[in-house]
Amino acid sequence: MRHSQIQWRRVCVGAAAAVLLSVPVAAGSAYGVTAPLAPSPSATASSSPSASSDAGFAQLDPAVAARLDTAVKQVMREANVPGVSVSLSAPGKGNYVRSFGVADKATGTPMTPNLYMRIGSETKTFTVTAMLELVDQGKLGLDDPIGKYIPGVPNGDKITLRQLAEMRSGLFNYSEDSAFGKAMLSDPKKPFTPRQLLDYSFKHPVLFQPGKEFLYCNTNLILLGLVIEKVSGQPLNEYIAQKVLKPAGLTHTSFPTDAAFPSPHAQGYTNQTLSGKVEVTTDWNPSWAWAAGAMISDLSDLKSWAHTVATGTLLSAKTQAERLKTIPSTIPGAGYGVGIFNIQGWIGHNGSLPGYESLTVYLPEAKATLVVLINTDMLHGKSEPTTLFGQAITKIVTPGHVFNIPVVEPHVSPAPSTSSSPSP
Repeated sequence: MRHSQIQWRRVCVGAAAAVLLSVPVAAGSAYGVTAPLAPSPSATASSSPSASSDAGFAQLDPAVAARLDTAVKQVMREANVPGVSVSLSAPGKGNYVRSFGVADKATGTPMTPNLYMRIGSETKTFTVTAMLELVDQGKLGLDDPIGKYIPGVPNGDKITLRQLAEMRSGLFNYSEDSAFGKAMLSDPKKPFTPRQLLDYSFKHPVLFQPGKEFLYCNTNLILLGLVIEKVSGQPLNEYIAQKVLKPAGLTHTSFPTDAAFPSPHAQGYTNQTLSGKVEVTTDWNPSWAWAAGAMISDLSDLKSWAHTVATGTLLSAKTQAERLKTIPSTIPGAGYGVGIFNIQGWIGHNGSLPGYESLTVYLPEAKATLVVLINTDMLHGKSEPTTLFGQAITKIVTPGHVFNIPVVEPHVSPAPSTSSSPSP
């Protein structure tokens, strides 16, 4: 592989551009949590008698809830995370829903479970689901070449839709282009069109032949978004709203076409800036992430979506089986499928957009869901904060399936590449 690890660092685009601009990446110590790390009044923890085999999942009784509280607060302190919301549940094991810290450092407004958050590359699971629905309808094929739908793509006659979703296209990641990074960070409220994003990618040579390697690439999802629009005859945001969100029953999830942010929402904080200083990103325009990471959701919707996307309730069994065929990685127990990952048995995706991070995963053997939402994307050392939360939580409730993505330094590549650490 071109790199020694699966590049899951900024699943949605995150800070890859900033890294190329040599912007300092702080370890999250530029600010501190400004409110007590206590559960918000709306936090709940409940348990019910076990109705089935525990599948290695701990009963969410008061003692376990207390251990989870301690673990989550410890990660918050160590990683300097302003606010976090967590939802954890499994049939017969109870529910753990908690919010800690603040949604707004300036006002001290507490973090609560009902806040809207930007979810970054979790958007990919919605975009790929929309594409797979069209596969089920016979309107396109997973192994169709992208050139059949979109002209001008390098290697477009060879790269298939499947390879785009599997991150095996060989195309250059537009979010790693230095000119894109400068344009986006110089004016974070600037709108970008999908074609502009592709232009940043296509000026670079292909990195490898289709299917030969794995390289996480947001360009792939921009192309899939355009395919969906062409085949469906609808704007991507409208198609996803009608064909994915509505049948999935997600009433607090949206695909914005501008910087609009429904209320109530948390303020986002990042140091992925031209100056390296912490800035509030709440009003930054996510159009530059589009089909790769522009969407917004909340804790309850993502809990529902974790089950929907991992079990394929919107798709045929055959198509869902194709989705879950993961490509092994150099990280033991980790693999990537058709727009979805499997980390130690947890199936789903994470996301990172300046100021926000998310993690939504499902453990089939326990029918368990885990959702983590935070209002910063600042790394702790070289680790994603959501990865640290996922690891701390699963060590307690599923010690046989610990969500862990170790930091592995990539080899230096002759082609421009991100220096970031793996993160789905």
